[in-house]
Amino acid sequence: MAEATELRLTETAIPGLVILDLPVHGDNRGWFKENWQREKMLALGLPDFGPVQNNISFNGKTGTTRGIHAEPWDKYVSVATGRIFGAWVDLREGDTFGAVVTVELDAGRAVYVPRGVGNSYQTLEEDTAYTYLVNDHWSPAASYTFLNLADETSNIQWPIALDDVEISAKDQAHPRLADVVPMKGARTLVLGAGGQLGLALRAEFPDAEFVSRADFDVADPASYTSRHWGDYDTIINAAAYTKVDEAETATGRVDAWAANVSAVALLASVATANRLTLVHVSSDYVFDGTAAEHPEDEAFSPLGVYGQTKAAADALVSTVPKHYIVRTSWVIGEGNNFVRTMASLASRGIAPSVVNDQIGRLTFTTDLAAGIRHLLSSGASFGTYNLTNEGEPLSWAAVAARVYELTGHAASDVTGVSTEEYFAGKSVAPRPLGSVLPLGKLAATGFVPRDGDEALKQYLGV
Repeated sequence: MAEATELRLTETAIPGLVILDLPVHGDNRGWFKENWQREKMLALGLPDFGPVQNNISFNGKTGTTRGIHAEPWDKYVSVATGRIFGAWVDLREGDTFGAVVTVELDAGRAVYVPRGVGNSYQTLEEDTAYTYLVNDHWSPAASYTFLNLADETSNIQWPIALDDVEISAKDQAHPRLADVVPMKGARTLVLGAGGQLGLALRAEFPDAEFVSRADFDVADPASYTSRHWGDYDTIINAAAYTKVDEAETATGRVDAWAANVSAVALLASVATANRLTLVHVSSDYVFDGTAAEHPEDEAFSPLGVYGQTKAAADALVSTVPKHYIVRTSWVIGEGNNFVRTMASLASRGIAPSVVNDQIGRLTFTTDLAAGIRHLLSSGASFGTYNLTNEGEPLSWAAVAARVYELTGHAASDVTGVSTEEYFAGKSVAPRPLGSVLPLGKLAATGFVPRDGDEALKQYLGV
């Protein structure tokens, strides 16, 4: 038996596949070991893979050989009794496709096997009990990959020749490495594919799966049962109800809470249950706008229904162990928006009145999408991050005047008025006057968005 006086972890040639040496304590009665001790193993660097099922394969004969099977879940392999020769082959897409690791396992050694790595073994003793923890259940909807035990490229040196072992006909029929379709990595699911942010995210996440409400109704519980969540590692929620004024009506209030809160509760639940990272886009409307700027940890103080629903959603997402809440303001992307409206008015010679007491920064969706990509790829700590463009905060009237100027028209054509004057006699939602979001926390992760004025120039093509 492999002996270890303390728990040890050893990395291997297959990224993510690690060998653990387990202390085994024996006396005249037999032996005892801590086969899976979460806190100690996490301290060594093992992923918190969240096992949901324990399987045991009993093998009565020496030479019983099983594999090579790769599944879309992680597993933790060990031996309860007996001894095995284990072999693992990387069957994931990437530079290490085909890499092989072999090691003998007994009660004092275990192996953590990441998703997509082919697993196989051969028993070296009679009555061997092979046990493994997995973090997902078998599903007919899941994708599986197999490799022939006798593959010449892998050239696994089995202790007992395959002609002399107990092996199933099914395992003997698996393809050689040249014919194996590599297992794709876990996917990113983007909700709200047709919105301004959804369109911008396509450039940053070309391999992601983009769905619209017609494809996936986030507020319908039935939508969540039709997917095998083990195929994903990230959900980006770019879907939301954003009709700020209509949210104050009887019908709009119901719709806003359904889309922005009930749906997010479902997303938070599925992300937590399946250990997914949930990225959720928040809003400056969660604050009342009375402060000069609103840091990430400021207490919620929404003025209207829309802001209330966004604040409630933030609270729900914050309960997900792996989450990013990306709080933004004044979003500008493809489709109808404030900048396009001002440019159109300028081209038609119209002199508009625009509010001059709401202060904030524009957020161009290209920068918002790039910031989301950065948070996910950089390993930034989970939590809430403000994300707008950089630069001097402006009023809506100042932004409008700049659009007029950049498009060759007179900035003086724009007249500034107060929010109270602008909406006098109209039934509208209350707006926060101060929407400035400090960007220091985001900058500390290594991402600095473009200057807002430079981004505006590029957006207008000037």
